[in-house]
Amino acid sequence: MIEIDGALGEGGGQVLRSALSLSIITGKAFRINNIRARRSKTGLMAQHLKAVDASAAISRANVQGAVLGSSSLLFEPGEIRTGRYKFEIGTAGSTSLVLQTILLPLSLAGSASTVIISGGTHVPSSPSYHYLDINWRPMMQSAGYDFQLSLDQAGFYPQGGGRITATIRPIHRVAPLQVERRGELLRLIGISAVANLDRSIADRQKRQATGRLLRHFPSLLIKTISLPAQNKGTFLLLAAEFASGGGAHPARCCFCALGELGKPAERVADEAVDSFITFLQSGGAIDHHLADQLLLPLALASGPSILSSARITQHLLTNAEVIRYFLPVEIDIFGVLGEPGTIRIVPIPDR
Repeated sequence: MIEIDGALGEGGGQVLRSALSLSIITGKAFRINNIRARRSKTGLMAQHLKAVDASAAISRANVQGAVLGSSSLLFEPGEIRTGRYKFEIGTAGSTSLVLQTILLPLSLAGSASTVIISGGTHVPSSPSYHYLDINWRPMMQSAGYDFQLSLDQAGFYPQGGGRITATIRPIHRVAPLQVERRGELLRLIGISAVANLDRSIADRQKRQATGRLLRHFPSLLIKTISLPAQNKGTFLLLAAEFASGGGAHPARCCFCALGELGKPAERVADEAVDSFITFLQSGGAIDHHLADQLLLPLALASGPSILSSARITQHLLTNAEVIRYFLPVEIDIFGVLGEPGTIRIVPIPDR
């Protein structure tokens, strides 16, 4: 039984989610206490509880403590079971984070699965659906993971009501990634989107972003779209792909800024543009969110991976600690917290 203190590092929900994924993959049971101890609202919220429920469903797990507000959980996984699953968070909790919890175990199973998750698709403090599809999925596919995503309906905070579908196919090998340096810019694209709002808001977001970026990046292309949704929402996303700069794989980044009541469209655009400019100034090859999200998938690779991140975060350091509980892997993180750095991931073969 692996014992985990949920107050470890940044003390958020990622400790639980990574532990769930790793427990199913390795077959090792764990007990976690002090769940989300460093958050203003501690314990299991609806989104985290649904990640537990989903993990239990795909692994026939024995679970104790899976109730709203619980600060401790026991999870004993069984055999991974593929199939067709539907999970409803019931709030604007992140569909992306629930999906990321179960995608790796299902990828390592013997047959394909379809997963439908309802909840928030574009909500604060989590990767939006479009971030996953445009930035995370291509890098995962470079490592050999095989899945497709579709947005059935957008869901914004605070109502949620969105729905995503993932088709996950089995893989037999995870390839390492080397993303060490950023070369010349190959492509810069954007999406300015609204749901149940006047299209002029998307136009204003696009105009603000292009006004700041187009003279420096004349190839910039931002499209405006209206998304099907039950409630109102808006966002602007910028995604860039760069030459590898000598590494084996291209560098990339993605930033998504969300609208909210009383927030001008221009400020939404400015947030995304500012994040992109900060990334360019960092010298990193991938954005810090992507570095964190690739850490666990690459810990399962057949060889060493190297990632150059625009920023070393406490989230990344915490994730590395959780991975070391379950896997024989060396994770070396070079750099100062809050500054650019390099991550080296070396899986240790079974002896």
